[in-house]
Amino acid sequence: MGPQVDTLAPESGFAQDVDVVVVGGGIVGTSAALWLARSGVSVALCEKGHIAGEQSSRNWGWVRKARRDPREIPLIIESLRMWERMNETVGAETGFRTTGIMFAVENDTDLARYETWLEYAKRFQIDARMISSPEIEKLVPGGGQHWKAALYCASDGRAEPQKAAPAVAAAARAAGARIFTDCAVRGLETAGGRVTAAVTELGRISCRAVILAGGAWSRRFLSDLDLRLPQLKVRASVMRTAPLEGAPTTALWSSEFGFRKRLDGGYTVADGNANIASIVPDSFRFLGDFMPALRTEFSSFRIRLDGRFLREWHEARPTPLDQASPYEKMRVLDPPPDRATLRKSLRKLKARFPAFAGARMVQEWAGLIDVTPDAVPVISTVERLPGLVIATGFSGHGFGIGPAAGRLAADLATGATPIVDPTDFRFSRFSDGSKPRPMTSI
Repeated sequence: MGPQVDTLAPESGFAQDVDVVVVGGGIVGTSAALWLARSGVSVALCEKGHIAGEQSSRNWGWVRKARRDPREIPLIIESLRMWERMNETVGAETGFRTTGIMFAVENDTDLARYETWLEYAKRFQIDARMISSPEIEKLVPGGGQHWKAALYCASDGRAEPQKAAPAVAAAARAAGARIFTDCAVRGLETAGGRVTAAVTELGRISCRAVILAGGAWSRRFLSDLDLRLPQLKVRASVMRTAPLEGAPTTALWSSEFGFRKRLDGGYTVADGNANIASIVPDSFRFLGDFMPALRTEFSSFRIRLDGRFLREWHEARPTPLDQASPYEKMRVLDPPPDRATLRKSLRKLKARFPAFAGARMVQEWAGLIDVTPDAVPVISTVERLPGLVIATGFSGHGFGIGPAAGRLAADLATGATPIVDPTDFRFSRFSDGSKPRPMTSI
């Protein structure tokens, strides 16, 4: 069972005609809806389950510039500005706190990678830097004896995934957006070569644009429009502990575990190197696209053949718009967590840091991450289908850039000046000969 997410009351009535329909109620979709509504654009957000039901409530909650792909740095800079005033913006608690985030340097390879990243980051004037054992010890007592160096960014922080998107959605509704839950968008209608309506299980909504922020479902949705998006799903597991006194406030990542303090006083704990990639039909369809990433990041994934193969085989079948879609049959993706790995990470954390000796696990969950071949999102218009904007493929680090990513999607949907240059996030990079590659040096 997934984490407990703050609830949003059902919407009354229905919307039959708006300027923009947002598909998906995660942090990106709700942020897009909030920006549109506050800009005077009529908007309806349709979520097949509940707000933040999938990866937007299941991630680590990190909001970081450190070790981020340089192509995303302009977006995270803008997003952090939004997070810093988010509670005031939405009039609710999202859990954001500036706590600093640290990446442990465990060998010479790590050191070289992080120093390379710092060279990339210089032009953005980011406050990230390398720190040595004495400073590590001050920030994470006990860490100084284990690591000689770490990459540290004091202005990075964290927020609460179970609170953030629901709070943003509520603020969007207060600004005039219509927020529909348990309302799957089955597909789109087009006329004259552009989007004219979103067809939902509750009825048809005429619109001038659609923002697809469907996370792990985006590839399936686009395939019905004959649009090819190379995207796979990766299962990541997370646990939370009961409140704990005396443990570090600074978040930390190492090869054995990652942790960050929660608003309730507990800790989110996970292993960032233990993601599971199920073999599915798309694994073969997109093998060539993902081969460069597999060659360099193979050790970070565990390949499994499980029930997802047949499930996705059946889900891929086209469904008429007047019939129940796969999105209605699976309201929330709630995969089982890798309990053995989580408990191993907690044992290692306790052994490393005495402050965690009394940590008690109270919940475990997993989520399916939407991954692209270069681990960079698609936030883009679609040349072949005017009126469609895609915002997906955040590859496990979309929560932090979610607010600015939603703003960028809104800008593209309305023709406003983009908050950042969207070139690196263009959908066409998978078909224009660019040969997208992950930034393996970081």
